Amino acid sequence: MAAGARIELLVTSGTFALDGSVWDVDNNVWLVGDDHEVIVIDPAHDADAIDRRVGGRRLKAIVCTHAHNDHIDAAPGLADRTGAPILLHPADLPLWHQTHPDRSPDLELLDGVLLSVADTELRCLHTPGHTPGGICLYTPALGTVFTGDTLFHGGPGATGRSFSDRPTLVASIQQRLFNLPPETVVRTGHGEATTVAAEARQLS
Repeated sequence: MAAGARIELLVTSGTFALDGSVWDVDNNVWLVGDDHEVIVIDPAHDADAIDRRVGGRRLKAIVCTHAHNDHIDAAPGLADRTGAPILLHPADLPLWHQTHPDRSPDLELLDGVLLSVADTELRCLHTPGHTPGGICLYTPALGTVFTGDTLFHGGPGATGRSFSDRPTLVASIQQRLFNLPPETVVRTGHGEATTVAAEARQLS
């Protein structure tokens, strides 16, 4: 399917809190769509800023790559403004309810689910390890995989905190992401982009 969508980046700032510690963070909020419709990936920190970037377009879905608070804290506010459903893998519900005890996601985002926006498909890849329900979204038409905190420029996401496991994460990356075309652009939850080939060399 030919890609009719483009990729937009909004960086928002706030805090990440887990296991009694708090860190200041900048998050990448990704928008995929055209002039008429869009999806938002990882609604971080500022629902008003994200809604302004959506800019009156139809927001088809609010996709959470995982349920750490800094990737979901603006999700209910954005959903309330737009009527768009929130999508999350069900294995991350315990983390989600730490941040939003009185609001649940609207739809389960399971492995293999296809999302469509602006004549462009994105496929959900379940990549546990950073969290149990961590997912990536792969769009071959745009040559891109959105990895949240599964894979960064320079290696795998953080582990060593609650709900995380490094061997599981490394296996997810090797089995699900390193099988993608090497030129695939990796657009991450924090920091700069990279490629599958560059990160495969790092872990080889």
